[in-house]
Amino acid sequence: MSVEFCGLEFAHPIINGSGTFDAIAALRAFGEDLRERFPFAAYVSKTITLAPRAGNPPPRLWETPAGLINSIGLPNKGLERYLSEDLPQLAELTAATSARAAIPLITNVMGATAEELSRLLEACDARAQIAAIELNVSCPNVKTGLDIGADPRQLEDVVRSVRAHTAKPLIVKLTPNTADVAACAQGAEQGGADAVSLINTLRAMALAPRARAGSRTGVAAVGEGGNRDRWLGGGSGGLSGPAIRAVALAQVEAVAARVGIPVIGMGGVQRAAHARDLLDVGATLVAVGTESFRDPAAGAKIASGLQ
Repeated sequence: MSVEFCGLEFAHPIINGSGTFDAIAALRAFGEDLRERFPFAAYVSKTITLAPRAGNPPPRLWETPAGLINSIGLPNKGLERYLSEDLPQLAELTAATSARAAIPLITNVMGATAEELSRLLEACDARAQIAAIELNVSCPNVKTGLDIGADPRQLEDVVRSVRAHTAKPLIVKLTPNTADVAACAQGAEQGGADAVSLINTLRAMALAPRARAGSRTGVAAVGEGGNRDRWLGGGSGGLSGPAIRAVALAQVEAVAARVGIPVIGMGGVQRAAHARDLLDVGATLVAVGTESFRDPAAGAKIASGLQ
Protein backbone atom coordinates (compact mmCIF):
# COMPACT_ATOMS: atom_id res chain seq x y z
CA MET A 1 0.00 0.00 0.00
CA SER A 2 2.99 2.25 -0.53
CA VAL A 3 2.43 5.76 -1.88
CA GLU A 4 4.70 8.02 -3.94
CA PHE A 5 4.44 11.64 -2.84
CA CYS A 6 6.57 14.43 -4.30
CA GLY A 7 9.36 11.98 -5.04
CA LEU A 8 9.22 10.43 -1.57
CA GLU A 9 8.14 6.86 -0.87
CA PHE A 10 5.64 6.36 1.96
CA ALA A 11 4.74 2.93 3.36
CA HIS A 12 1.06 3.90 3.43
CA PRO A 13 -1.02 7.09 3.03
CA ILE A 14 -1.52 7.97 6.72
CA ILE A 15 0.54 10.76 8.31
CA ASN A 16 0.01 13.00 11.34
CA GLY A 17 -1.36 16.52 11.34
CA SER A 18 1.17 19.10 12.48
CA GLY A 19 1.06 19.77 16.20
CA THR A 20 -1.17 16.82 17.06
CA PHE A 21 1.42 14.14 17.90
CA ASP A 22 4.50 14.97 19.96
CA ALA A 23 6.81 12.16 18.91
CA ILE A 24 9.53 13.03 21.42
CA ALA A 25 7.06 12.99 24.33
CA ALA A 26 5.51 9.79 22.94
CA LEU A 27 8.92 8.11 22.93
CA ARG A 28 9.30 8.93 26.62
CA ALA A 29 5.85 7.49 27.30
CA PHE A 30 5.93 4.37 25.12
CA GLY A 31 9.65 3.62 24.81
CA GLU A 32 11.16 1.49 22.08
CA ASP A 33 7.76 0.14 21.09
CA LEU A 34 7.05 3.49 19.44
CA ARG A 35 10.25 3.27 17.40
CA GLU A 36 9.36 -0.17 16.08
CA ARG A 37 5.67 0.51 15.54
CA PHE A 38 5.52 4.17 14.60
CA PRO A 39 1.88 4.98 13.75
CA PHE A 40 2.51 7.18 10.69
CA ALA A 41 4.15 6.81 7.28
CA ALA A 42 5.75 10.26 7.66
CA TYR A 43 6.16 12.55 10.62
CA VAL A 44 5.16 16.23 10.47
CA SER A 45 6.66 18.45 13.16
CA LYS A 46 4.72 21.05 15.10
CA THR A 47 4.99 24.54 13.66
CA ILE A 48 8.45 26.10 14.02
CA THR A 49 9.01 29.88 14.00
CA LEU A 50 12.25 31.87 13.89
CA ALA A 51 12.02 33.03 17.50
CA PRO A 52 10.69 30.97 20.43
CA ARG A 53 6.99 31.39 21.21
CA ALA A 54 5.29 30.86 24.56
CA GLY A 55 1.86 30.31 23.02
CA ASN A 56 -1.48 31.62 24.23
CA PRO A 57 -2.40 31.92 27.92
CA PRO A 58 -4.54 29.14 29.40
CA PRO A 59 -7.15 27.82 29.21
CA ARG A 60 -6.16 26.45 25.80
CA LEU A 61 -8.69 23.68 25.13
CA TRP A 62 -12.47 23.31 25.05
CA GLU A 63 -14.24 20.07 24.18
CA THR A 64 -17.40 20.27 22.08
CA PRO A 65 -19.92 17.43 21.61
CA ALA A 66 -18.20 16.46 18.34
CA GLY A 67 -14.79 18.05 18.43
CA LEU A 68 -12.13 20.10 20.15
CA ILE A 69 -11.40 23.84 20.13
CA ASN A 70 -7.76 24.69 20.70
CA SER A 71 -6.16 28.07 21.31
CA ILE A 72 -2.62 26.86 21.86
CA GLY A 73 -0.92 29.59 19.86
CA LEU A 74 2.02 27.69 18.31
CA PRO A 75 4.39 27.42 21.30
CA ASN A 76 7.81 26.21 20.16
CA LYS A 77 11.52 26.50 20.92
CA GLY A 78 12.31 28.56 17.84
CA LEU A 79 14.32 27.53 14.79
CA GLU A 80 17.76 27.38 16.42
CA ARG A 81 16.77 25.07 19.27
CA TYR A 82 14.53 22.97 17.00
CA LEU A 83 17.52 22.26 14.76
CA SER A 84 19.96 21.63 17.61
CA GLU A 85 17.69 19.79 20.08
CA ASP A 86 14.56 18.35 18.47
CA LEU A 87 15.69 17.51 14.95
CA PRO A 88 18.44 15.05 16.03
CA GLN A 89 15.96 13.22 18.27
CA LEU A 90 13.30 13.11 15.55
CA ALA A 91 15.82 11.92 12.98
CA GLU A 92 16.90 9.09 15.26
CA LEU A 93 13.30 8.14 16.03
CA THR A 94 12.30 8.02 12.37
CA ALA A 95 15.45 6.27 11.11
CA ALA A 96 15.12 2.82 9.57
CA THR A 97 14.88 -0.16 11.93
CA SER A 98 14.86 -3.92 11.43
CA ALA A 99 11.05 -3.75 11.31
CA ARG A 100 10.52 -0.83 8.91
CA ALA A 101 12.08 1.58 6.45
CA ALA A 102 13.04 5.13 7.37
CA ILE A 103 10.10 7.49 7.93
CA PRO A 104 10.29 10.80 6.02
CA LEU A 105 10.47 13.82 8.30
CA ILE A 106 8.48 16.92 7.31
CA THR A 107 9.13 20.19 9.13
CA ASN A 108 6.26 22.67 9.44
CA VAL A 109 7.28 26.34 9.53
CA MET A 110 5.55 29.72 9.83
CA GLY A 111 6.68 33.31 9.48
CA ALA A 112 5.01 36.69 9.47
CA THR A 113 6.82 37.88 6.33
CA ALA A 114 8.37 36.43 3.19
CA GLU A 115 11.80 37.29 4.61
CA GLU A 116 11.16 35.23 7.75
CA LEU A 117 9.85 32.33 5.68
CA SER A 118 12.89 32.46 3.42
CA ARG A 119 15.23 32.15 6.42
CA LEU A 120 13.23 29.22 7.75
CA LEU A 121 13.25 27.44 4.39
CA GLU A 122 16.98 27.98 3.90
CA ALA A 123 17.75 26.53 7.32
CA CYS A 124 15.57 23.48 6.73
CA ASP A 125 16.93 23.01 3.21
CA ALA A 126 20.43 22.67 4.64
CA ARG A 127 19.47 19.73 6.86
CA ALA A 128 19.58 16.33 5.18
CA GLN A 129 17.34 14.85 7.90
CA ILE A 130 14.39 16.95 6.65
CA ALA A 131 12.67 15.37 3.67
CA ALA A 132 10.09 18.09 2.97
CA ILE A 133 8.82 21.39 4.34
CA GLU A 134 5.23 22.35 5.14
CA LEU A 135 4.45 26.06 5.06
CA ASN A 136 1.80 27.00 7.63
CA VAL A 137 -0.26 29.90 6.27
CA SER A 138 -3.51 28.78 7.82
CA CYS A 139 -3.50 28.86 11.61
CA PRO A 140 -6.56 30.80 12.81
CA ASN A 141 -4.88 31.68 16.11
CA VAL A 142 -2.10 33.71 14.53
CA LYS A 143 -3.19 36.76 12.54
CA THR A 144 -0.32 36.76 10.11
CA GLY A 145 -0.94 33.17 9.07
CA LEU A 146 -4.56 33.87 8.21
CA ASP A 147 -3.73 37.09 6.33
CA ILE A 148 -1.25 35.30 4.06
CA GLY A 149 -3.29 32.17 3.45
CA ALA A 150 -6.74 33.64 2.90
CA ASP A 151 -5.91 35.72 -0.19
CA PRO A 152 -5.04 33.78 -3.39
CA ARG A 153 -2.89 36.53 -4.93
CA GLN A 154 -0.96 37.26 -1.76
CA LEU A 155 -0.42 33.56 -1.19
CA GLU A 156 0.86 33.08 -4.73
CA ASP A 157 3.26 36.01 -4.31
CA VAL A 158 4.59 34.73 -1.00
CA VAL A 159 5.09 31.16 -2.22
CA ARG A 160 6.82 32.40 -5.38
CA SER A 161 9.14 34.65 -3.37
CA VAL A 162 10.26 31.85 -1.03
CA ARG A 163 10.24 28.92 -3.47
CA ALA A 164 13.85 29.45 -4.54
CA HIS A 165 15.09 29.06 -0.97
CA THR A 166 14.60 25.28 -0.90
CA ALA A 167 14.98 22.41 -3.31
CA LYS A 168 12.98 20.13 -1.02
CA PRO A 169 9.29 19.41 -1.66
CA LEU A 170 7.25 22.40 -0.45
CA ILE A 171 3.78 21.75 0.95
CA VAL A 172 1.45 24.69 1.60
CA LYS A 173 -1.05 24.13 4.40
CA LEU A 174 -4.19 26.02 3.43
CA THR A 175 -6.70 27.79 5.63
CA PRO A 176 -10.37 26.75 5.43
CA ASN A 177 -11.35 30.22 6.69
CA THR A 178 -11.55 31.87 3.28
CA ALA A 179 -14.19 32.50 0.63
CA ASP A 180 -12.60 30.22 -2.01
CA VAL A 181 -10.14 27.63 -0.74
CA ALA A 182 -9.72 26.16 -4.23
CA ALA A 183 -8.56 29.55 -5.53
CA CYS A 184 -6.01 29.73 -2.71
CA ALA A 185 -4.79 26.24 -3.61
CA GLN A 186 -4.42 27.31 -7.21
CA GLY A 187 -2.47 30.38 -6.08
CA ALA A 188 -0.12 28.18 -4.06
CA GLU A 189 0.39 25.90 -7.07
CA GLN A 190 1.10 28.81 -9.40
CA GLY A 191 3.57 30.17 -6.87
CA GLY A 192 5.53 26.90 -7.01
CA ALA A 193 4.13 24.68 -4.26
CA ASP A 194 4.71 20.96 -4.78
CA ALA A 195 1.62 19.98 -2.76
CA VAL A 196 -1.11 21.45 -0.58
CA SER A 197 -2.64 20.21 2.67
CA LEU A 198 -6.07 20.92 4.14
CA ILE A 199 -8.13 21.53 6.16
CA ASN A 200 -6.76 23.29 9.19
CA THR A 201 -9.10 24.16 12.03
CA LEU A 202 -12.21 26.32 11.64
CA ARG A 203 -12.46 29.55 13.64
CA ALA A 204 -14.43 28.96 16.82
CA MET A 205 -14.95 30.20 20.38
CA ALA A 206 -16.43 29.02 23.66
CA LEU A 207 -18.07 30.83 26.57
CA ALA A 208 -17.26 30.04 30.16
CA PRO A 209 -19.86 27.77 31.77
CA ARG A 210 -22.65 29.70 33.46
CA ALA A 211 -22.40 29.13 37.21
CA ARG A 212 -25.38 27.33 38.71
CA ALA A 213 -27.20 28.79 41.71
CA GLY A 214 -25.36 27.87 44.88
CA SER A 215 -22.23 26.87 42.97
CA ARG A 216 -19.00 27.10 44.94
CA THR A 217 -16.66 26.51 41.98
CA GLY A 218 -15.49 30.11 41.92
CA VAL A 219 -15.76 30.21 38.11
CA ALA A 220 -16.42 33.79 36.99
CA ALA A 221 -18.81 33.02 34.15
CA VAL A 222 -20.36 36.45 33.80
CA GLY A 223 -18.34 39.60 33.13
CA GLU A 224 -19.15 43.28 33.41
CA GLY A 225 -22.49 44.29 31.99
CA GLY A 226 -23.81 40.74 32.30
CA ASN A 227 -21.72 39.42 29.40
CA ARG A 228 -20.38 35.87 29.61
CA ASP A 229 -16.60 35.60 29.65
CA ARG A 230 -14.83 33.79 26.85
CA TRP A 231 -13.35 30.53 28.08
CA LEU A 232 -10.15 30.33 26.01
CA GLY A 233 -7.21 32.43 27.13
CA GLY A 234 -6.59 33.51 23.55
CA GLY A 235 -10.21 34.61 23.13
CA SER A 236 -10.94 32.30 20.21
CA GLY A 237 -9.44 29.19 18.71
CA GLY A 238 -9.74 26.55 16.05
CA LEU A 239 -12.27 23.72 15.89
CA SER A 240 -11.10 20.25 14.87
CA GLY A 241 -12.34 16.69 15.14
CA PRO A 242 -15.46 14.95 13.77
CA ALA A 243 -17.41 18.23 13.69
CA ILE A 244 -15.39 19.42 10.68
CA ARG A 245 -15.22 16.15 8.71
CA ALA A 246 -17.96 17.03 6.20
CA VAL A 247 -16.38 20.46 5.60
CA ALA A 248 -13.00 18.79 5.02
CA LEU A 249 -14.49 16.38 2.50
CA ALA A 250 -16.09 19.20 0.50
CA GLN A 251 -12.98 21.39 0.51
CA VAL A 252 -10.58 18.57 -0.35
CA GLU A 253 -12.78 17.60 -3.30
CA ALA A 254 -12.92 21.21 -4.53
CA VAL A 255 -9.15 21.66 -4.24
CA ALA A 256 -8.28 18.32 -5.85
CA ALA A 257 -10.47 19.26 -8.84
CA ARG A 258 -8.68 22.62 -9.24
CA VAL A 259 -4.97 21.76 -8.89
CA GLY A 260 -2.61 19.30 -10.51
CA ILE A 261 -0.35 18.82 -7.49
CA PRO A 262 -0.85 16.26 -4.69
CA VAL A 263 -3.33 17.00 -1.91
CA ILE A 264 -3.03 15.97 1.73
CA GLY A 265 -6.53 15.71 3.21
CA MET A 266 -7.38 15.98 6.89
CA GLY A 267 -10.21 16.90 9.21
CA GLY A 268 -12.09 14.65 11.63
CA VAL A 269 -10.53 11.37 10.52
CA GLN A 270 -11.27 8.71 13.13
CA ARG A 271 -11.56 5.49 11.13
CA ALA A 272 -10.29 3.93 7.92
CA ALA A 273 -13.62 4.71 6.23
CA HIS A 274 -13.08 8.43 6.86
CA ALA A 275 -9.59 8.25 5.33
CA ARG A 276 -10.98 6.30 2.38
CA ASP A 277 -13.51 9.08 1.76
CA LEU A 278 -10.76 11.69 1.49
CA LEU A 279 -8.72 9.46 -0.81
CA ASP A 280 -11.80 8.89 -2.96
CA VAL A 281 -12.30 12.64 -3.54
CA GLY A 282 -8.72 13.19 -4.61
CA ALA A 283 -6.34 13.20 -1.63
CA THR A 284 -2.99 11.43 -2.03
CA LEU A 285 -2.26 11.30 1.70
CA VAL A 286 -4.50 11.62 4.76
CA ALA A 287 -3.45 13.24 8.04
CA VAL A 288 -4.82 12.22 11.43
CA GLY A 289 -4.97 14.92 14.10
CA THR A 290 -7.42 15.23 16.98
CA GLU A 291 -8.08 11.48 17.12
CA SER A 292 -4.48 10.91 18.22
CA PHE A 293 -5.21 12.79 21.45
CA ARG A 294 -7.83 10.17 22.28
CA ASP A 295 -5.85 7.22 20.93
CA PRO A 296 -2.11 7.63 20.23
CA ALA A 297 -2.22 4.50 18.05
CA ALA A 298 -5.07 5.83 15.87
CA GLY A 299 -2.82 6.40 12.87
CA ALA A 300 -1.61 2.79 12.83
CA LYS A 301 -5.15 1.45 13.25
CA ILE A 302 -6.45 3.60 10.38
CA ALA A 303 -3.59 2.52 8.12
CA SER A 304 -4.25 -1.13 8.99
CA GLY A 305 -7.94 -0.65 8.27
CA LEU A 306 -7.17 0.78 4.84
CA GLN A 307 -5.01 -2.24 4.03
